[in-house]
Amino acid sequence: MTDSIVKTHLGDLRGRQVDRLYEFLGIEYATPPVGERRWLPPVPMEPWSGTRDALTVGTASYQDKIELLPPSPTSPNLGIEEPQGEDCLFLNLWTSDLSGLRPVMVWIHGGGFAIGSGSQPMYHGSGLCQRDVVVVSINYRLGVFGFMHLDGPTNGAIPASGNEGLLDQAMALQWVRDNIAAFGGDPNNVTIFGESGGAQSVSALLCMPAAEGLFHKAIIQSSPGHGGASLKDAIEFITPPLLNGLGGDPVDASALLNATPEEVMEAAPGMFARMAKGHQDFLRIWQRPVIDGTVLPCTTEQALTQGRCKGIPLMSGTTRDETMVVAPEMTEEMVLDAVHNPEIDGLGMPMLSQEQCTALIETYRTARAARNARTDPAALLSVINTHKSMWVPTTRLLDAQRPHAAVYSYIFDWATPVGEGALGAPHGIDVGFVFGTHKVNPAFSGSGPAADALANAVMNAWAAFAHAGDPSSDGLGEWPTYDAENRATMMIGQNVHIERAPYEAERCAWEGIPTEDLHRV
Repeated sequence: MTDSIVKTHLGDLRGRQVDRLYEFLGIEYATPPVGERRWLPPVPMEPWSGTRDALTVGTASYQDKIELLPPSPTSPNLGIEEPQGEDCLFLNLWTSDLSGLRPVMVWIHGGGFAIGSGSQPMYHGSGLCQRDVVVVSINYRLGVFGFMHLDGPTNGAIPASGNEGLLDQAMALQWVRDNIAAFGGDPNNVTIFGESGGAQSVSALLCMPAAEGLFHKAIIQSSPGHGGASLKDAIEFITPPLLNGLGGDPVDASALLNATPEEVMEAAPGMFARMAKGHQDFLRIWQRPVIDGTVLPCTTEQALTQGRCKGIPLMSGTTRDETMVVAPEMTEEMVLDAVHNPEIDGLGMPMLSQEQCTALIETYRTARAARNARTDPAALLSVINTHKSMWVPTTRLLDAQRPHAAVYSYIFDWATPVGEGALGAPHGIDVGFVFGTHKVNPAFSGSGPAADALANAVMNAWAAFAHAGDPSSDGLGEWPTYDAENRATMMIGQNVHIERAPYEAERCAWEGIPTEDLHRV
């Protein structure tokens, strides 16, 4: 292990060479958003003299206390070990060589915009970077610090759009553009990729003027696809808890800025904290990107349909069982009730009539029976929830972008060993295979030669996409584009193969329901 010093346009950074790889950890990519800069857009770092160490990971954003949630092997990426703070705008970088121009892959971590960091062990870039790519993982402001619309409620005293966490991500991409060549990366070949909240971030960056030209390909893994909160919902539901707790009426901007981080988080708890405390309206006030018409002008589906991302190849998919329901006692009536009147966000606003819901359920039952798939009530509710929340929005993003660039579809159907496979291929099962870090939590990801081979194949495919915009590669094999006729989809699991128009009857059953309404159905 030896030190390595790289000259960036801001100053020298000291990283380390480990075996034949180089890693630079805890690189500060923006001025700390603290004090009067709380809730403001990020600004670039000032140059420094001398050499700064990039040997340890940086501080993570303040976030929900995950210990409030019951421990679960199905949530392997929730907890973080590094310190938390408002000074959190750091990135990590792995590269196999400090010379040359390699494709760059920038990872945006998930966690519902409430938890996580780019330094979690599951996101370690040493395995993926051996596919001749430079891997970057980033931190960004989370929850109340990154996604709180305050401009309107404070009459401009705090001009926060509610998208400061996304602007952090765009600033990190600016840092990559300006500095990555010094680490052997090609600033003209940057792929952004993320899972869950990170995937929704990737979707948002596709729409954002601030991110235009900063990346050239995108991978969206398990995104809900509905874009974010409306400005109306942000003002009426997301912001009030913070104002009621700290800001007063009329709003006292100084009280908001002078409050301690702990006071801020207590006043406006995030989704996971409220979920853990049993609040029924946890999704109503969930801090997330805000479609404000300026920083985030529209939904991703609208932007892609309008051709705003022409020439940007897109790969997108979901796991097979994003929201598995394990409830042997569930009845047909319970399924109908759950589909007809879901208390998803505390609003209780069914979008379909009972007759429409019955027809939807019967479509799923018939289609699954024809494939010899389970049709018990729990299985039906599981797949309906998975499709409405993740898979159907994903197909719509692919349909919107395919007239403008090559697009590729996948379904990750590797089953977790948890519960002897009862949970199927759940949310997050793909991440360990994308980074080759599945051994970090083998109880969740699985282990053995088949798992190792799949991880190698997946890393090859993701890196191939970063290289040339086509994920065809050794391991997964030829991967055709997704088109209106064949809807070719790579099934990634024990039996890797291409399926033509998987779940087509089910997909068609959702036609006519706008994507932004799917999470209310």
